Amino acid sequence: MSPDEILDVNQIMDMIPHRYPFLMIDNVRDIKVGESAVGIKNVSIAEPHFQGHFPGHPIMPGVLIVEAMAQTSAVLVVAALGEESKGKLVYFMSVDNARFRKPVVPGHTLEITVTQLQQRRNIYKFKGEARVGDTLMAEANFAAMIMDR
Repeated sequence: MSPDEILDVNQIMDMIPHRYPFLMIDNVRDIKVGESAVGIKNVSIAEPHFQGHFPGHPIMPGVLIVEAMAQTSAVLVVAALGEESKGKLVYFMSVDNARFRKPVVPGHTLEITVTQLQQRRNIYKFKGEARVGDTLMAEANFAAMIMDR
């Protein structure tokens, strides 16, 4: 996979099982297999969670920002495994040191950078950062495991 390649939403859906309304990334770019990737989330007022979080003051839930990080890392893992990933799923295992710095609101374009910190057998550890422009909005360390479906 070329670092210049940009995966669109259809290619992402070929790689991970998430679908609307729970697919949290619109494209993935800057993929450096075994190292890092950048997911893009265009935050829209039409997303269902904004009906209740919070009426009159919509804010993207922090847990969904972390989920976008996890989905971006799942694409990175599947890209690294290639054909070996068929019949497998990437399961989210843990979150550490999550920090939510500023609110993410409709109209923002969230740039999610995930960096692979470690891999031992089928367990991966990552650092994720979510930014709007140059502003850090959220960050977390997390782990995932790849397993048979």
